[in-house]
Amino acid sequence: MTKLEVVSTEPRKAFAREYEDAPLKEDEIRVKVSYAAAKHGTEFTHFRGEDPFLENVFDEELQLFLPSKEAAEKPFFMRPGNMWVGNITEIGPKVSGFQVGERIAGYGPFKSTHTLKAENALRMSERMTWKEAMCYDPAQFALGGIRDGQVRVGDNVAIFGLGAIGLIAAQLARLAGAAKVIVCDPIQKRREAALENGADLALDSSAVDVGLEIKKATDNRGADVIIETSANYHALQHAIRGIAYNGNIAVVGWYHECAGGFNLGREAHFNQPNILLSRACSEPNRDYPRWDFDRICAVCWDMLRKGLIKCENIVDPVVALEEAADAYMAIEQNPSSSVKLGVTFSR
Repeated sequence: MTKLEVVSTEPRKAFAREYEDAPLKEDEIRVKVSYAAAKHGTEFTHFRGEDPFLENVFDEELQLFLPSKEAAEKPFFMRPGNMWVGNITEIGPKVSGFQVGERIAGYGPFKSTHTLKAENALRMSERMTWKEAMCYDPAQFALGGIRDGQVRVGDNVAIFGLGAIGLIAAQLARLAGAAKVIVCDPIQKRREAALENGADLALDSSAVDVGLEIKKATDNRGADVIIETSANYHALQHAIRGIAYNGNIAVVGWYHECAGGFNLGREAHFNQPNILLSRACSEPNRDYPRWDFDRICAVCWDMLRKGLIKCENIVDPVVALEEAADAYMAIEQNPSSSVKLGVTFSR
């Protein structure tokens, strides 16, 4: 079998190449991949050459990004792709509890095979679809945003940005007891997906005054909680306009430097929002020790295994591995054609 992987050796350029697997270690399992998916926000930041880690290191003690000559001089390289589903083909002699042919999921790029430690494998329920497994990573950050935003029964909740995280956050808001779920995105395909999955109102942020429309849809109160996933300052400005007095805005998206136009005066001073930066994997969690990232992950996987989150229209489009590099580059240039890129592998 010819094994292919998608790689990038310069920003905004991806291609497929052949590779060979290393010998299997005693404590590893090997998987033949059937499906995979990308992680658009984080991956495309790196793919564009805009990732702060390309020229900096994050000092864990100081909690600061610091310039790094070593990082800046390192040749650009990345493997697009975030998660996969496949069947076990080989098991190391020290591995127990798994069987050849068993279907599992895991983290990793677009690649025909994956080799991993047994403890890193995600066991899939019999009813679970591959698209549900692919939504595991975005579900973590969606749940983190919902918890940090403190969504409660009866709240009016608005979701800004309808990538995978935003589409899942809209569903989790409903499961958390939201009375009304309003979603905002300029891409029609994504607004339609949110409505199919149960949102009450979808606003085209390129065509209407979103802050004003949220106020109108909530008897002029505004949203009690807003989950901002787009990492767009225009969206954050409208979140401040649309929030209820002293409401919570959970900022989930990874922002870049503001190029101008963002105003922390005006409505910010009158609405007095609580702006909370939300990152599910940052420890300690705001609710530590009761909650940590491991618990968030476990809850998300359990919900997906049980089918509590609709994922069919989130992983879209789906292309063959041979087309993945071209599709990846095309979507980076034109995000309106996708929500979350999925990839299928030949049997």
